[in-house]
Amino acid sequence: MKETTPRQDPRAAPERRFAVADRDALPASPLKRLTRAREPRAKLPAQATALDLDGRSLRVVQTTTRSGQPVVSRVLVAPLNLPADADRADAAVLGAAIAKALEQLKLKPGPVVMGVPRAQVVLKTLLLPVISDVRELASVVHLQVGKDLPFRVADAVVDFQVHRQITPPPPKPDANAKPGPEAPAAPLPKLEVLVAVAKREVVEFYQRAAEAAGVKLVALGLLPSASARCVHACHAVENRQAYGLISLRPDEVGIDIVADEAVPFSRGASVKPATEADTSDAFVNAATIEVVRSLHSYSGLGATAALTKLLVAGATGHEAAVVAALATRVSTPVALLDASALELAEDSRGPAAGATAGIGLALGFADAAGLPFDFLNPKRPAVQRDLRRIKILAVLAAASVVFLVLAGVRTWMMNQRQKILDAVTLEAIAAEKNRPIYRQMISQANVVNEWVRGERDWLLHYAYLTAVLPRSEEVFLTSLSVSGPGALRLGVRAKSGEILAKVEKQLRAAGYDVKPLAITPGSDKNGYEFQSTVELAVPDKLKIDLAKVKPPARPEDDASLDPPRKKGGG
Repeated sequence: MKETTPRQDPRAAPERRFAVADRDALPASPLKRLTRAREPRAKLPAQATALDLDGRSLRVVQTTTRSGQPVVSRVLVAPLNLPADADRADAAVLGAAIAKALEQLKLKPGPVVMGVPRAQVVLKTLLLPVISDVRELASVVHLQVGKDLPFRVADAVVDFQVHRQITPPPPKPDANAKPGPEAPAAPLPKLEVLVAVAKREVVEFYQRAAEAAGVKLVALGLLPSASARCVHACHAVENRQAYGLISLRPDEVGIDIVADEAVPFSRGASVKPATEADTSDAFVNAATIEVVRSLHSYSGLGATAALTKLLVAGATGHEAAVVAALATRVSTPVALLDASALELAEDSRGPAAGATAGIGLALGFADAAGLPFDFLNPKRPAVQRDLRRIKILAVLAAASVVFLVLAGVRTWMMNQRQKILDAVTLEAIAAEKNRPIYRQMISQANVVNEWVRGERDWLLHYAYLTAVLPRSEEVFLTSLSVSGPGALRLGVRAKSGEILAKVEKQLRAAGYDVKPLAITPGSDKNGYEFQSTVELAVPDKLKIDLAKVKPPARPEDDASLDPPRKKGGG
C-alpha cells in the first residue's frame, strides 16, 4: 500500500502547536470576516452541478435553491467507459469519457464544479499575525508557503482558509533567570491558516478535461473540504465537534479530521481495488490499517480537539465491514454516514452513498460564501505599492506637461512642412504616371548613344543587308541583333540548304566576314524548312554606299505595309 500524502520538505522546521484561546477575549470582527472563504456573492447560482470522478465512475450532483438555501435535487452515477489501456492522465481521453457519461445520463449541465483529490495537493498549517485584509493575508501566505514547497510558487496555485484565532501560551519562566522589574509581555494572538497548494499543471489538466467534455468549469474545489461540507449538511455531528471522516473509493482511502468546520488534517492512501469476494477482507484490512495509522499521526501532532465520532462513507460495498473492523481497533464511536437529512428522492439515495464529495462541492459552490478552497478563483495577494515607482511617475507626469507644450509647437511647424511635402508629393505622383514613357525614352536614347560611341550606323547596315540578301520567297530573317562591337547576329530561315550557302556567298561578297554556317533542318508550314544563325563581323575597311545597291522587288502579295485592319472587319 502506497501512501499518497505529499512528502514534506525535510528542511522544514517543525511547527509548535498552541492551545486555543478564549474567543471572547479577542476582537471578533477580523476573524469573522476572514473565516468566510470569500465575500458573499451578490447573486447566488440558481442551480449548481458537481462532477466527481470516483474511480471508473462519474458521480453527478445537482442542487437547486429552496427558501434561499441550496438543497440537493438529484444525484446520478454513470460509468466512465474508458478502455483498459486508456491513459487517465490524458485530459482529452478523460474529457471524452465524461462527455459520453453525461450523454448516457441525458444531461447537458451549465456551469460545473469539480474537485482536486488529496493526493494532488500540498496541505500546510501556518500560524500568522492577525491581519484583517484578506489580500494582505494572502501576500503573507504566499511568502511563507513558498519557502517549503518542493516546486516554484510561480508554478503553483495557492488558496487558504482561516481556521481559527488562537493565543500562544506564555513562555515558561526560567528558574535561573534573575527577577526583573517588568513582567514578560503576553503573546499576541495568531491566526491558524489552512493552506492548500496545487500545481498549476493540475489545475490546467481539469480545465482541459472540462473543455474536452464540452462543459464550462467555473470552480475547482478540494475534495476533503467538500466531504466535510456534505457531513455538515447531513447533520451527522453537532456543531463544532471534532470528528473523523473515512471516505472509501475503489482504489483509495481518504481520512479527514474535521474540527470547527475545517479540515486541519487530511491524508489519502492508495489501496488495491477489491474486485472479487476473496479480496474483500484484504481491502477491509488495508483500509482499517490506514485509518488507524492516520489517527495515530493526528494524535502525534499534539491536537487538542478529541474526536467524538468516526464516520464512514462510500459506495464500494465494504463500508459496513470497515465500520465493524474499526469498532474493534479504536475507542471512538464508528458509524456509517446517514444522508437521510438531505431528503433526497428515492432514485438519488443509492448513488448518494458514494457522492459525499460531489454533494459537498455542489452545496459549497451554491453557498453565499462559496467554496473554502477554489483553485480556479484563489484568494490573491494585494498588489504591492512601489513608492519609488510612484515618484518616478509623478516626475514623468510633470515632464509630460512640458513635453506637450513643445509637442504643440513642433506640430505647428510640422504642419507647415507637411504642406510643402504634399505639394511635392503631388508632383511626384504625376511624374510617376509618366514613368513608362520616361523609361522608354531613356532606353532608346541609350541605344542611340551606344551607336554613336561605337561609330556604327546599324540602321545603315540593316538597309544594306536588305539589299544584299536574296528575295523573301527564298529566305527571311527571324532576328537581327548586335552581339558586340562590330558584330551582327542574324536568325535566318530558308527553303533549301543551297539558298543558305548562297546567302553566305552573297554576304562575303558584300564585304562582311562570315563565320561558317551551321544548318539545322526543321519543319515549317510555309516551306522554310532550313534554319541557321549567321554571325557577321564588320571590317573597319567596309564602306557602304546604298546608291550602288538595289534591294529585290517586293512580292506582289506583300501586306507588311498595308494599314492595319480594324477589329470587327470594318
